[in-house]
Amino acid sequence: MKKINSLKVLFLALAAMFVQSCEEETLAPPQLTAPSAVTSVQTGTKVEITFTFTAAANYKSSSVTATGGTAVVKTAPADGSKEGNIVVEFTAGNTTGAGTVVLTITDGGNQTVNATAVLDIIFVDPTIVLKENLTTQTLDASKPYLIKGQTFIPSGVTLTIPAGTLIKGDKATKGTLIVQPGGKLIAEGTASKPVVFTSAQNPGERDRGDWGGIIILGNAFVNQSAKPAIEGITPTQNYGSIGTDPSINANENSGKLEYVRIEYAGIELTPNNETNSITFGGVGNGTTVNYVQVSFGGDDGFEWFGGTVNGKYLVSHSTWDDDFDTDFGWGGNVQFGLVVRNPFFADQSGSNAFESDNQANGNAIAGVCDATTTAGCTRGVFSNITVLGPRDIVSRSISANYQNGVHIRRRTSISIFNSFVAGFRVGVRVDDQGTLDNLVSAGGVHSGNVLSVPGTTLLGSSTSVSDAAFATGLSSGNAASIGDYWTNNGNGSFIDVKADSVLSNRGIRPALFWGSKTAATYPSDPDFTLEAGKSSITNNLNKGASFTNTKLTGSFFTTTTYRGAFGSTDWTNGWAEFQPLNKIY
Repeated sequence: MKKINSLKVLFLALAAMFVQSCEEETLAPPQLTAPSAVTSVQTGTKVEITFTFTAAANYKSSSVTATGGTAVVKTAPADGSKEGNIVVEFTAGNTTGAGTVVLTITDGGNQTVNATAVLDIIFVDPTIVLKENLTTQTLDASKPYLIKGQTFIPSGVTLTIPAGTLIKGDKATKGTLIVQPGGKLIAEGTASKPVVFTSAQNPGERDRGDWGGIIILGNAFVNQSAKPAIEGITPTQNYGSIGTDPSINANENSGKLEYVRIEYAGIELTPNNETNSITFGGVGNGTTVNYVQVSFGGDDGFEWFGGTVNGKYLVSHSTWDDDFDTDFGWGGNVQFGLVVRNPFFADQSGSNAFESDNQANGNAIAGVCDATTTAGCTRGVFSNITVLGPRDIVSRSISANYQNGVHIRRRTSISIFNSFVAGFRVGVRVDDQGTLDNLVSAGGVHSGNVLSVPGTTLLGSSTSVSDAAFATGLSSGNAASIGDYWTNNGNGSFIDVKADSVLSNRGIRPALFWGSKTAATYPSDPDFTLEAGKSSITNNLNKGASFTNTKLTGSFFTTTTYRGAFGSTDWTNGWAEFQPLNKIY
């Protein structure tokens, strides 16, 4: 009986082994299929690749390898699944060519299978080109843009540029952005995310004139006999409104520039026809211009041809020609402006911080700008400007092309208040009797300013203009009348700056001048706030500002006690950049 039972047990065991063996033999290995088409992927980007599988013995696990990039299993099936999809995420490297993704799966019987997906890794330039006539659109701050050739914002069209957007100008085609009369440019950055217009050249290779800059044209008053054309642009771009009414289209709105940088712009488009970093032609005061920096421009920093557009918090850094250039009856206001000059970065035509003209000559314009009226003269008002010219101390070598801190001529009638102008060969130069008459009659007013010339000469003349606080082009050659006007109208001056302490005693940080620095060593984020200085010194910039003149009344001007652009707050912090040469964009 025991023997029979043993045989029975043996029989049952053999039967079980036989059944298991049969079951194992009937379970097929897993199947895995890759996409049959070649998958195209751009360098540096990600793509998802879907594999399909069947597993009679159930899905257990998967792994992946790749060439030409990296890969991970993004979506795997649940353990025990008999069929389904496996999604692999592939990240392409920076080298173009073929790539592969090899997926391996294992089933419950530890059987494995793999499949290979083939990829074509390509380069696609993500840059979006802006050219010719634009349509109304809003750019995307996450995408790079390139201005090619003369690019127009026509009448009725609005280009909106959000905070943080980067736009480069093409050098080969002399990329220039032109807002035609009636068009609008809205570039609205923030202190932490400015809108940046810059050179398309590589870091370390950027230079003045890498692209054409920004030109904004409107329909406000210009004191010309016919509508002028902005120089250098083809086809001809006329702007402004003519006549005897300086208030015509004064409130016109050409858009908004706020927290904007414009770098390495200004280029010679045709012989003797240059663009500036930014140009305003007949632009009305409905246009907003606040917190705008131009740097390393190939001609002027800011130039206003007529119009009434205002500006606050403007920076002109290491520009080539003039910093604030006014013409053709401009009648706007500017408060809080900074000029920083490179000792050897100056134009052969002669570089100035302020250059102001009325038209191409000093002739009277009857009923507009003549001996009885300045209503249509170039008559803009500046207040709280700091000019740190090329020469901090008298021993500093500078370009022979530097001329004047303030050069006013051709019957202009601009006003400058509560400002500090330092470091040029000549402080203030008045060229003609019409301009001097406008000062004497208070058509234009210079008051509450501090002038510094490192040299030792107080009065120059029409033939001897080197290192003088005051110079003139009057036929008499006598600058005494200019000096007398300056003193009699509440302005101060000091000359013969031999040591940094002369500046620091007046609240100015001497290190803010370029001195011996270069484009690669000037600080990226200087501190422009005033030092305390010596309170006993009359020309200490911490005090002495006045806003009693009627030209400073109204809602535009902010009353300060300090002179120059800064008190205890540095408004360039966060958005301005003083070291763009090697900046990675």
